[in-house]
Amino acid sequence: MGTTTIGVSIAVPEPYGRLLQERRAGFGDPAAYAIPTHVTLLPPTEVDCADLSAFRGHLARVAAESRPFVMRLHGTDSFRPLSPVVYVRLVEGDTGCALLQERVRSGPVARELQFPYHPHVTVAHGIAEEAMDRAQSELTEFAAGWTALGFALYEQGGDGVWRKMREYPFGAEDRPSPVPHQQSSSRTPTRL
Repeated sequence: MGTTTIGVSIAVPEPYGRLLQERRAGFGDPAAYAIPTHVTLLPPTEVDCADLSAFRGHLARVAAESRPFVMRLHGTDSFRPLSPVVYVRLVEGDTGCALLQERVRSGPVARELQFPYHPHVTVAHGIAEEAMDRAQSELTEFAAGWTALGFALYEQGGDGVWRKMREYPFGAEDRPSPVPHQQSSSRTPTRL
């Protein structure tokens, strides 16, 4: 049956997600359009395709037992020099994300993390230092807020692009929702 690479995350909603994705591309990050803007709950993980059904059931149970919570982004920081990443800080909702990621990783796709869990939204990764500095400086006043209503399972294609496989709304019975057709938004982002 083979293996596949999956991840679990909470999407940053529109118009913020698209804005941060476009800014990431503008800083020269080649992965910008391959990765939807998100807060990671399970980092890229290679799994046997035969294990996906059990993992989907586990995610449905985690989501059904979870409740919506407020998430708020504000300002930037960096993991440099440990890791070449600049990110927008999660200033509210970090506890909810930390508890969720522990529960997600406790199932049939349990894994250890390379670094301690620190919820964030990546806006530059592995690019020139000058571009990383620019990302950290230019987004220092960025702010956004929303209520997290669930999370999603993603799969990385052979082309390197991450695609949503299924959404898992919080508090739902053991039935994950189908992935809706996404439409582009032309609204201008507002700051909180």
